[in-house]
Amino acid sequence: MRKLFVVLFMLVLAVGWSSGLMAQDFKLETKQVKNRQKEEKKALKLKRKFSKQTMGGRDLPKSVRAQMKHQQQREARELREKQKNERQDLKDRQRMLKEMQSRQ
Repeated sequence: MRKLFVVLFMLVLAVGWSSGLMAQDFKLETKQVKNRQKEEKKALKLKRKFSKQTMGGRDLPKSVRAQMKHQQQREARELREKQKNERQDLKDRQRMLKEMQSRQ
């Protein structure tokens, strides 16, 4: 009986400990995603800045400038959509893990 009590106690302790680790893991993963997305935004901003500098020094036709501007807008839109999907996937994973954890 005593062994059974000890085993159950250890099981409850292990589940509680793992849930605490999972909560820390959620925070760490969220922080990593946010930092990576911030770096991606900075890189896109620098790319836009450098392309504007190169366009400014040259005499380019208006159609080429418009094409480059639209390309930059597409890249920004794609980045926003990718990051939005990534954040939603992270939230879905966290929600799914929490549900699995509550069932145990």
